[in-house]
Amino acid sequence: MVKKLKFDTTLLLTETLRVACFPVGVREAAQSTSTDFTLHTLFMHLPSFLWLWKIAAWSMGLSLLAYLMLAITGVWMWRARTSQSLPNFLEFPGGVRSLHLTMGISMVSLVLLLLAIGIIGTLGHFGSLGQSSHLVSGLVVVFLVLLSAISATQISPRRHWVKTLHITVNMILFAGFAWVSLTGWTVVQKYLP
Repeated sequence: MVKKLKFDTTLLLTETLRVACFPVGVREAAQSTSTDFTLHTLFMHLPSFLWLWKIAAWSMGLSLLAYLMLAITGVWMWRARTSQSLPNFLEFPGGVRSLHLTMGISMVSLVLLLLAIGIIGTLGHFGSLGQSSHLVSGLVVVFLVLLSAISATQISPRRHWVKTLHITVNMILFAGFAWVSLTGWTVVQKYLP
């Protein structure tokens, strides 16, 4: 009779991650302190979260700048359509619309980067998600940004209501950015010495 071997895929994955992701000293420390290997241990042994905070701070600042530029170019496009007169020094090569689209794509990318940083940082520090209201405010902002971006792609003369939706979502996004900035500041205060 052949004896069946129990194959534990979790143990195999755990050992593979330990060997691949950790330097030898950290790997030995992780093995000696606990046999339970989680994402929390993976991220906690990163050299420092300072680099992550710097990326998050720059991303948030650039997201707010992109939001401001989107508001300016949005008003600019509205004025160009309604008054049909723009001073010559305000003309943009390629059009204001292309600048608006570029800023929109930039803001979506930055907000998604912030979401990834938030998930990695929270898992690394706490071991699970849901430690503060910053998660809720961040998810609301991500939803609003994606809704704004999707509605922007659907704007056409036949669907005028989509433009109204796009503008309304962007006005609500102002409050969302304020909320996520305030909750983010409270999270930063927990990490600062």
